[in-house]
Amino acid sequence: MAASSRSSAPFLLCFLLLLAPPISASSLFDGGKSKSAAAVDMEWRPATATWYGDAEGDGSTGGACGYGSLVDVVPLKARVGSVSPVLFKDGEGCGACYKVKCLDHSICSRRAVTVIVTDECPGGLCAFGRTHFDLSGAAFSRMAVAGAGGHLRDRGQLSVVYRSVSMYNRTACKYGGKNIAFRVNEGSTNFWLSLLVEFEDGEGDIGSMQIKQANSVEWLDMKHVWGATWCLVRGPLVGPFSVRLTTLSAQKTLTAREVIPRNWKPTATYTSRLNFEASL
Repeated sequence: MAASSRSSAPFLLCFLLLLAPPISASSLFDGGKSKSAAAVDMEWRPATATWYGDAEGDGSTGGACGYGSLVDVVPLKARVGSVSPVLFKDGEGCGACYKVKCLDHSICSRRAVTVIVTDECPGGLCAFGRTHFDLSGAAFSRMAVAGAGGHLRDRGQLSVVYRSVSMYNRTACKYGGKNIAFRVNEGSTNFWLSLLVEFEDGEGDIGSMQIKQANSVEWLDMKHVWGATWCLVRGPLVGPFSVRLTTLSAQKTLTAREVIPRNWKPTATYTSRLNFEASL
């Protein structure tokens, strides 16, 4: 019974989200003001950072974004980071990229390390509205001058700054030749389709997601469930499916036509032939 309850939880959450009223991304992050009122900030902003896992390790396996074993391989390998709720944004911050650097020039390099949001740290230093990065040991060490990674880790907690290159305080994601991919989550059926989005260049996060069935002109809105996972409860659904993504901040749109085939399988990953521009 316990195993059955766990396996049905994603479906139930997706179903409950269908009943919830839509929420504007602008009302969540800028008080309902138009994007034109938000100035582009090229500054570095203050935060704190810690590290976890092995001293030169890649970080955690999986994480709250749902990327699973992807965090252990290039291009995510050794670049993963767990962030506080103000940056995690209930999962809509998954996949976003930040440049982070420490400030003590006696031990810190002047170069910044680029980290990708793969997890959330909800308590401790991450609580009470603080901006905090909990980095893999490898990413944390790369902020040090040559040969001083161990000494930097010994400090445990650091004052850092992170790059503000857009109104949402991020740097562009660049996945080096990777195109956007869609993983069909385990348990998906013709009546409940759950997708995880991977390798989005540019802003890195997704504000809305729609799919279109075979021989249809109607775009169906998917619901954000958790992390980088989106779902649709409707059916029977007939592939191949086209997928349309819209970024959270700049509202850039990309359409991957018939990227998921008619004979799709749960747990399979389907890669598109395109990606967002790797710039903001």
